[in-house]
Amino acid sequence: MKILLINGSPKGKRSNSLKLAYSFIKGLENGCTSNKEELSVDELHITSMNIGACKGCFACWQKTPGRCCINDDMQTVIKKLISADLILWSFPLYYFNVPGMLKNLIDRQLPMSLPFMSSRQDGYGSGSHDARYDMEGKRHVLISTCGFYSADENYDSVLRMFDHFLGKGNYTTIFCGQGELFRVKELSVRTNEYLAAVKCAGTEYAMTGAISKETDAVLHTLLYPRDVFEKMADASWGINKTTGEKEPEDLVFTRQMAALYNKDAYDGKERVLEIHFTDLDHTYQIRLNQTGSQIFTDGSLSPTTRIDTPFSVWSAISRGEIGGAEALGKQMYAVSGDFSLMINWDKFFGNTSAVKNPEKKSPNMIEKKNPSMMTMLIPWIAFWTAVSITPKVGALIALIVVAAIPFIMRNHEFEIWDQLSMIAVAVLSAAANVTGNGDIPTNIGYLVFGLFWLLSCLTKEPLCAAYVKYNYGGESAHQNPLFMKTNYILAAAWGLLYVLTAVWTFLLRGAGFGNLLIIVNNLIPILMGFFTIWFEKWYPAKIARGKRKEENSYIT
Repeated sequence: MKILLINGSPKGKRSNSLKLAYSFIKGLENGCTSNKEELSVDELHITSMNIGACKGCFACWQKTPGRCCINDDMQTVIKKLISADLILWSFPLYYFNVPGMLKNLIDRQLPMSLPFMSSRQDGYGSGSHDARYDMEGKRHVLISTCGFYSADENYDSVLRMFDHFLGKGNYTTIFCGQGELFRVKELSVRTNEYLAAVKCAGTEYAMTGAISKETDAVLHTLLYPRDVFEKMADASWGINKTTGEKEPEDLVFTRQMAALYNKDAYDGKERVLEIHFTDLDHTYQIRLNQTGSQIFTDGSLSPTTRIDTPFSVWSAISRGEIGGAEALGKQMYAVSGDFSLMINWDKFFGNTSAVKNPEKKSPNMIEKKNPSMMTMLIPWIAFWTAVSITPKVGALIALIVVAAIPFIMRNHEFEIWDQLSMIAVAVLSAAANVTGNGDIPTNIGYLVFGLFWLLSCLTKEPLCAAYVKYNYGGESAHQNPLFMKTNYILAAAWGLLYVLTAVWTFLLRGAGFGNLLIIVNNLIPILMGFFTIWFEKWYPAKIARGKRKEENSYIT
């Protein structure tokens, strides 16, 4: 397959539309590989070519048939158009049509047509001309971005023009609104999702000659809702809408950040986020409520959450150069007040995608859920409960539970601690059943369970983090020192608790306080659970306050 990519953007290789075209080509390459078909790509960047405007002299029809009188790069373009199998027209929307330099190229295709009127009906309009060369079988894809919130109803002029010289319905389109977002690195999470959909479209096109309805629907999904996009677009000019005065870069940045607020996340609690850029000594406030977000520059509101950060750090976080949680853990910025806003940052300001990954999955493929700590806990709970009541029968019950776990939790991924727990419980249950004594196996169980937690503190991932990290970005949570430190502390605390449980259980049983153990060994883990819930909120908030002084204690 010979592909000719025509980049009609005056921005050349900095074109936003070209990013989509390159993603489409990557998809084509995947599809051709699957079809065992060779692929070659020839690129024409019009901004670096010499293509003059048509003179309308018709010399290419009369004096030098098939050859323009203008001696420039268009001669090369025509040769490439004739030899290509697939032509990708990549361009931005300029004043509701193609950029002028691309229109010059389109006009200069006149030598490719014969001068005589044609009765063919595959064109669009009241007249047509036959092709001078054999253009049958050539395929065309139009790829374009525009600056409006949607591409809908903005390409009617473009479509009418291509209908005339390609034939109505003889080409495929990928038109995307909000095109300027593709150059904003801070929004790359969202735009990369769209580019992945374009790549998928390329793969489908290579394999079937068309884009599926499902993928096409994704390509027509707005990257951001209209109000969010238009707020960001207005702010990007750096000009105050009321006064017309130029605004500082950090205020423009803050306006765009505020535009990303998801008012659907409003939980009945109005919040005021105050952000102080310490290196610029500028402070802005963002009020967040059910109607949206509003920016205040006069400090007139009482903040509920305050962030003290260098602007350089905060902008680097927004560009994805460093994780926000990682930077907080390294105390590169400080947070005081209501820390719940930071915990739920992605909920309020995150890139909750409207564009879903369209990659196809096998209908027989069962998507596994993230690991669940219940997979590890159920065997232990069954063992300690059943064996303490009746050793022999209880041991059999525990063994049945262990055997059933792979079926009960079959939709979840398993962690090493799940597997070790099932093995340990099976061995201890067998011992209890054989000996008829449940005291020693249950006591050893407390010790083994505690050692699991303590030994995990010597690894790169404490036991609890293996299960809860998926609520904090998955594997990327390992780069968050605050998350990791919190979980190391909790893992050590739980491990120490169960090692001590093994000790006092041994001592109290020997002293004849067996009944008291039932209360103690059930009550203390419950209390530890409440402590865990409190600590995982309190400790990060404490560390997040950093070295800020009590002068900001007015924040509630």
